[in-house]
Amino acid sequence: MSELLTAAQMRAIEQAAIESDEVTGLELMERAGRGVVEAIFEEWPELAKTSHKAVVLCGPGNNGGDGFVVARLLKKWGWEVEVFLYGDAEKLPPDARVSYGRWVELGEVKPLGDADFDIDHDMGAKVVIDAIFGTGLSRPFYTIGVVQDTLNYYSSSKDMPNVVSVDIPSGICADSGRYIGYDDENPFDSCVWANLTVSFHSEKLGHRLSLGPIGVQKIVVKSIGIGRDLKQRWEETTPISTPDATRGAGQVNGIVKLVSKPTWIGKNYGWNKFSHGHALILSGTSGKGGAARLSARGALRIGAGLVTVAPTPGALQENAARLDAVMLSPVGDAQTLQAVLADERFNALCLGPGLGVERARDLVPVALAAKRATVLDADALTAFKDDPSALFDMLHENCVLTPHAGEFARLFPDIDKKLNAPAAKGPAYSKVDATRDAAAQAGCVVLFKGPDTVIAAPDGACSINSAAYERSAPWLATAGSGDVLAGFITGLLARGFAPMPAAETAAWLHVECALEFGPGLIAEDLPEQLPSVFRRLGA
Repeated sequence: MSELLTAAQMRAIEQAAIESDEVTGLELMERAGRGVVEAIFEEWPELAKTSHKAVVLCGPGNNGGDGFVVARLLKKWGWEVEVFLYGDAEKLPPDARVSYGRWVELGEVKPLGDADFDIDHDMGAKVVIDAIFGTGLSRPFYTIGVVQDTLNYYSSSKDMPNVVSVDIPSGICADSGRYIGYDDENPFDSCVWANLTVSFHSEKLGHRLSLGPIGVQKIVVKSIGIGRDLKQRWEETTPISTPDATRGAGQVNGIVKLVSKPTWIGKNYGWNKFSHGHALILSGTSGKGGAARLSARGALRIGAGLVTVAPTPGALQENAARLDAVMLSPVGDAQTLQAVLADERFNALCLGPGLGVERARDLVPVALAAKRATVLDADALTAFKDDPSALFDMLHENCVLTPHAGEFARLFPDIDKKLNAPAAKGPAYSKVDATRDAAAQAGCVVLFKGPDTVIAAPDGACSINSAAYERSAPWLATAGSGDVLAGFITGLLARGFAPMPAAETAAWLHVECALEFGPGLIAEDLPEQLPSVFRRLGA
């Protein structure tokens, strides 16, 4: 898995490199500017073949310094370049001030922010460089009206140029992907929309969370030559381990991972079905069994050796008509479930999909008391909305909670309120912060669903399964999709996966199955894509 950084983590890593005499801050700025130009020519090769016009919008910090480097390099390439600065050149940070001076030897710098600023003469630009705020933004971007008007002008221009953002589009919080100063009527007025975003060393959390991918559109990461292992670099950066009461656990619990292709998902030669576990999927009353059947199919396809669905006795016949390889065991009440769980070969449980709220209140305590690996989803979460602490008191370390946004709000109302409060300044409280705080409160792994699915453990370990950019899978927004995901996790738990890797692997495969099928996907299609996905993985 690759690492995703906060702005503070990236600054600490850069500072560690500078203090080790490995590189200077100015050299990092030069490398960043060069990386932006390389990315532009890689994205639009035709622009490298002859001269064009670029407009570079520089801000008052080091992001602006990167912009001055880009301007100088494009000028030396033979381009016509106009440079604008928001702020006072004399107040630029030292390295940005040097980059400013190097540009001034080649061309002028015009003020950005004058009420009389006239943008009509900038028509004809092929590229607009957004080097205004980047990762350092701490206030609403739309308050800088002339800057926003300038970019809006380019966006609506007849000959619309390509907008390239340095680090992250100005207006997006690099830690949360939220738009600072979110406008309820039109949130997208609160940030730059880029055609291409060029980040350095590693992606930032904001590239993957919340609305960030909408503004980023396409992300390219360029090396700036910082050596040594990133984890070691993180361990050397102590300043950002200081707790901050305004943020969540995400401020103090290390680097977030981006979930990627699993290293191994196959089965071992010589093992039999009992070697791969037995998953028990609790189901509901007559006419309510579809969700549990979807979970069961997912658990079976992902490799659980055996899967049993446990409906009410009155729903046994209709489930039997729909299931073949999946077995059935009627469970009418808590006492019956207790008897069923006396068979310790049931090593993974799933409760929630189609279970019914009243039935969940009855069965969840028995299931949790058995101390088996357990997935709680849907009704098993909603059943405790009036007293979440009652559920948390029963949970154990081998549980996985899989809430969507509504279920998360019901279980963790205080955290949800903090997450959905307006992001008036940066760094804003993020979905990573919220999921880490929820996992710490629940005492088990929490998988907070969405296109930016965040998975966190009580110790602060955290990862993001991103369905954005080339992995965008909007077809997953269909009834039953989450039930299949719950089944995937349950099946992997049955196979012996620990809760965190089970949740991560299942979430990644869930998106891969959607991509494999494509448009027109319904939940029933998801498990049936696993064989071809597994073949691609060499499983």
